[in-house]
This record gives sequence, C-alpha cells and structure tokens, in this order.
Amino acid sequence: MKYDLHIHSKYSYDSFLKPDKIIKIAKKRSLNGIAITDHDTIKGGLKALSENKDEEFDLIIGAEIKTDFGDIIGLFLNEDIKSRSFYDVIYEIKSQDGLTVLPHPYRQHKNPEKIVDQVDLIEGFNARTKKISNDKSYQLAKESECSIIAGSDAHLGFEIGRGVTIVKDDIKKSLKNGRTEINGRESNYYLVHGLSLLSEKIKTWY
Repeated sequence: MKYDLHIHSKYSYDSFLKPDKIIKIAKKRSLNGIAITDHDTIKGGLKALSENKDEEFDLIIGAEIKTDFGDIIGLFLNEDIKSRSFYDVIYEIKSQDGLTVLPHPYRQHKNPEKIVDQVDLIEGFNARTKKISNDKSYQLAKESECSIIAGSDAHLGFEIGRGVTIVKDDIKKSLKNGRTEINGRESNYYLVHGLSLLSEKIKTWY
C-alpha cells in the first residue's frame, strides 16, 4: 500500500489545493491513502476526512508545526496543536496518540541530530528537497535507527505522489514498528518553491 504522508491544502498559507481535489488526484495516482499536513492547522485534514467517501482510502489528519527548532509534523491528530515550543509540540502530539515526524531534516533545521531522538519518524525523502539533503536525511534515519517515511510536500496538484511511503500492513502500526519502504522523485526545487511563494503573495492580496 502506498501513502503520501506530506501534503498541503488551501488551509496552508502557500497552497490553493482543495481537499477534495487532493483526494481525487491521489486516487488517480493509485495511492491508498494520504496525510494532509497543513501549516499550523488540521483544518485541511478534517475537511478532507469529511469529504472522503471511500472507506478503502485512508485519510490521515496531520499538521506541520513551526517550532523554535524547525518544523515538526504530527500525524493522526484530532485537535490543533497550540504550542510553538518544540518540546511542548512533541508532548501535545503524543498526548493525542499521534506520531511525531522530523520533516526535511536538512532544510530549515540547524542541528537535526540533536533532536532526532525526540521523534518517532524521519522524513528520509521529501520531493521538495534537493537530492544531497535527502541523502543526508536518509542516512540520519538509518544511523539513528528511526522509522523512515517519504512525502511529496505537495502544495500543487502535480506534486502529489512524488514521495511515497510503502507499507504491507495497517499504516499506523507499520509506521510505529518501522516496517516501511520509501520511494520518490525530486521536484524542480526552484520551480515548486517559487510557485509556492507566488501563491503566498496572491493570498495576501485577498
């Protein structure tokens, strides 16, 4: 089973993707499930969950939280994360029985090695990250013996499915137990980040 565990919807400040459109694209690309991980909110995940009519398609509610140590993703959430302090964010996610993810460790994190022991999962592949940094992320996961995932970090429709986590069993159990494989292909770094910056600017005009 294939999952894209890092997708942003219109509830992020730099994306226009509607949750129902995300689901449609993901299913068209033969994904078995997705996690919507909007910046600092679970609104996109909740909206997608309410619109998902396919019981065979898994919809994971998540959020990507900006902390004093860099971004942290929470998966399997049911409430918004209120704190912005790294250790408090970790505590809030775990108190919801969620899983903590260190996304794109070598993008926006100064010393990921110092916090890796605090998270459940490392994003060993992020499609919006350069190959050299993805290689370092993958090595960090292996050296720390941390469970590894992949995600597209999609903000645009064509990016969905570019980072895939592969499991053979229940997704949450597989993530907890480290029974995952990853696959993906990097997007054009400057193109996708440039388009996100443009989306962010357009949103500020309305």
